[in-house]
Amino acid sequence: MPFLIRQTLIYAIPLMIVALAGVFAERSGIINLALEGMMIFGAYIGVVCMNVMVSLGWFNAVKASGNMWGMQGYLLLGMAVSAIAGSIFSLLLAFAAINLKADQTIGGTALNMLAPAIVLFLVRITAKQNNLLLSSGDSATWFMIKKSMWGFDKSYKFGFLGETFLNKVYLTTYFCILLFIIMSVILYKTRFGLRLRSCGENPQASASLGINVLRMRYTGVMISGALAGLGGCVFAVTTANCSANGDVAGFGFLALAVMIFGNWKPLPIAGGALLFGLFKCIAASYNTLDINGDGIYALANLGISSHFYRMLPYLITLAVLAFTSKSSRAPKAEGIPYDPGTR
Repeated sequence: MPFLIRQTLIYAIPLMIVALAGVFAERSGIINLALEGMMIFGAYIGVVCMNVMVSLGWFNAVKASGNMWGMQGYLLLGMAVSAIAGSIFSLLLAFAAINLKADQTIGGTALNMLAPAIVLFLVRITAKQNNLLLSSGDSATWFMIKKSMWGFDKSYKFGFLGETFLNKVYLTTYFCILLFIIMSVILYKTRFGLRLRSCGENPQASASLGINVLRMRYTGVMISGALAGLGGCVFAVTTANCSANGDVAGFGFLALAVMIFGNWKPLPIAGGALLFGLFKCIAASYNTLDINGDGIYALANLGISSHFYRMLPYLITLAVLAFTSKSSRAPKAEGIPYDPGTR
């Protein structure tokens, strides 16, 4: 059970933070279908940043000193760089949607096609292969919090809560949960958040109150890009074991489903991310999943094809959207180019 919870969180955290990224863009009035592309770009930049720190000897120095907590600081630095890169990449969507008044669905789709092409091109140039890996070490051991980092021996028994939340977990899990809470408060409990949301509901009314609609929409898209880029870095370091190959396993599109399922609200989005994360966990580890600790791998013993388990998260996505999309309420001005002359 601790393994199931830990793995569910590993899959759920990128979905949760990227779904919130979509909320920031769409609450400002811009449809962000490019979450997948922004994640791909952020994942690549994150792995490149990690490799740069390896080449500078920073990781080896920390490992030699025995202070593995220092490695977490470098991980946070890589996440920050990925967030900046994602924000810069999102400017392409913002310029096309806001200044050129281009169709936002087509613009987002174009960026989803552009990002993997650019990343694969850069990976083949730098790594001479289709997959960019960490040049030294293993991210699963370098960036994972273990018993020894708390001062305990490997044989020490933490108990259920300790084994679940303090052993073999990533700091990214708790950092992203904290960031999710902070950004949700900013969006729904501050003056800035109110102004941003008003631009997605009635931009003309917002402009009449002195709000710069274009600036707010640019801000919303850039925050969205930063969160999506950060989510891509988290995916690369945890789920993909610090590798980048121009693919994030459809997490960007799953995040869109989580956002719609959560009705553009933080708490339902968090619940939806946990639901989808659970089925992603089952799909990835059903062969070795001992749910109740009795030593029996029940899901593997059912004799169901492995292809079914791999399809399960996406089947659940289709089923959930079929039942919930009718009750979802998107921002009224979402996808509509802002024209100051209309009322």
